[in-house]
Order: sequence, then structure tokens, then C-alpha cells
Amino acid sequence: MTAAPRTFRIAAIPADGVGREVVAAGRAVLDALAETSKPTAAPFAFAWEEFPWGCDFYERTGKMIDDDGLERLKDFDAIYFGAVGWPTVPDHISLWGLRLKICQNFDQWANVRPVHFLPGVHSPLRKADDTDLDWVVVRENSEGEYAGLGGRNLGGRGPGGEVAVQSALFTEVGCERIMRFAFDLARTRDRKKVSSVTKSNAQQYGMVLWDDVFKRVSADYPDVETESVLVDAMSAKFVLHPEDLSVVVASNLNADILSDLGSALAGSLGLAASANLNPERRFPSMFEPVHGSAPDIAGQGLANPIGAVGSAALMLEHFGLPEQAARLNKAIEATTAAGILTRDVGGTSTTEDVTKALIDALKA
Repeated sequence: MTAAPRTFRIAAIPADGVGREVVAAGRAVLDALAETSKPTAAPFAFAWEEFPWGCDFYERTGKMIDDDGLERLKDFDAIYFGAVGWPTVPDHISLWGLRLKICQNFDQWANVRPVHFLPGVHSPLRKADDTDLDWVVVRENSEGEYAGLGGRNLGGRGPGGEVAVQSALFTEVGCERIMRFAFDLARTRDRKKVSSVTKSNAQQYGMVLWDDVFKRVSADYPDVETESVLVDAMSAKFVLHPEDLSVVVASNLNADILSDLGSALAGSLGLAASANLNPERRFPSMFEPVHGSAPDIAGQGLANPIGAVGSAALMLEHFGLPEQAARLNKAIEATTAAGILTRDVGGTSTTEDVTKALIDALKA
């Protein structure tokens, strides 16, 4: 007798631009995955609720999210997010008003961004032609340079007289928990290595604390290889020696920049997946592609859904369904290997074409 399906309640927030297209594609693929998995011993299903928040909502209401939005989200199993941002709304309003509001209030302190080189996708990195490359950027997601501390003052001085102060916040608790997360992740990989990214030669307080905590935490993981690399040198290493990377742990800003570089080296930001995790599971975690809202191609059916579908695979792993996550990743590889690619990776396929190919691969 087949067990009753486990139903996961997912809050979908497509938000802006191509976010709407890729979330719709991801939902279709996830529902197809659940449908084709029902004959198994552990069937599952998704119960979706979509929320209209984003820049359109802001222009109608003056808010990026309803006043009770966080309260409405907190009991979902996960949040599936598209992209935020539109030319008519300043970026700091759209980002802080929605995505960062969710991340910070739900203490999603671990951001995971795999850098995966897919078959059939041309990489600008020549080394990718004959070297197996695969690493993960672990980003501290709750403090650092995006803590939101500071302000703008002295505007009364007149034009040219205003002063802005932006402070980065580093705490021992914040540094330690993201580093232990990175070490634990490294222990699950073939190459058990953690590379810490720092800039302590110039940032003598926050990043020196980061370095000190990394040394202390490293002592508890004698089986894991370590290195500490300045962020500028790590940027060069991503290009020149990526085969030496496994898990890269970095502060909020440094990891944000480096993960985009990694995705570009893999072929396109459209391929990049990410997870904003609350590892203690006190709040729902949020899964989103790395690419932005791409206003220049929004609504044209040109968006690459691979990043959103890869983010869905990370969500399945978070749910304790690694076999289903593997099925989804294999469908992605089968699709790109078959040359079904969107424009950003050199193909001519539409969002709908890639979505259909992913679903066909699951059924096959």
C-alpha cells in the first residue's frame, strides 16, 4: 500500500521581471517531479501559495511587502523566490524592502551558492575544457557589509556637504556559525577543504576577527584542509586555479561578488542557484536563482530557468529528499547536454522550451 504523499507548503514570490517567468517554470518542473515520483515508496506533493509582492506592489501601495507579510510566511515549509528590482524603484528600496527583509528577519544566515559546470554549456574558462571543476561558495548572510548600519547626515550643509557612513558588522557568533557550516559541508565532499576569504590587510578590525575565528574553528576539524586567501587573490584564483577549490567561505559582500564571478565562469548567471538557509529551521528557508530581474528581457520568454530549477533542487535537499534533488540535477544536465539552451548560454531555446525539456527528462 502506497503511503499518503507528504505535502510541502511553499510560498512562491515571483516578484519582478524574469522572476515571474522562472518561478512559473520552476513550479511546473517541481510539480512534474512530484507527479512522476508518486509510485515510489515515499510520494510527495507541493501546495503552493503565491504572493504579489515586489516593485509593482510597491508602486500601488508604497510597500514592497504587506505589513503582516512576514507573519504570513513564517509557517511555510519554504519560500521560492524569483528576483527583485525594477527601474522605477530604487534598488536599495526594493532589495531592503523585500528580499533582505525576509533574509534578516528569518535569520537565513547561511547562503549556499554552488558553482557547477554543466555539459553542453561553453565556459569562458579554458581550463574547464579538460578539468573537472565544482565548488561551493558559502556566504555569511546575516551581517558583515550588509548589516544595514549607518546613515546619511549633514545634508543641511547644502550640495556637496552630505556625509554617508556605512558600517560592516562582524560578530564572533556570526563568523563561527558560518565557518562551522562550511566545514561540515566540506566533510561531505570528495575534496575536504575550506578556503576562507579575508581582507585583513586593509580591514584591521572586522576581518582580523574573521581570521581569528577561522583559526580557532579550524582546530576542531583536523581532517579538513584549510587556507586563508585575500579576496583580491581569491578573485584571481577563481580564474587561474579553480581546480584547487572545494568550499569557499566568505563575508556577505565578498561572497556575493565571488559567487557571481564563479557563475560567470560556469557560463552564465542564469545557471546559478542559491539557498538562503536558517539551518536551525526556526524559520522557513528561501531558495532563489542568483540572476536579477533582467528588465531588458522580461516578458519575452528568453529567461533561463536553470538557476531557478537548480535552486529547487537545493530546496529538495533541505527537505531531506536528496534522491529527488539528484533527479532534478540530472534532468538539468540532460537538457543542457542535448543543446537545449537559452540565449544567455549561446542557444536559441525559449524559457518554455527549456522547461518542457526538463519535464521530458524527468519523465524519461
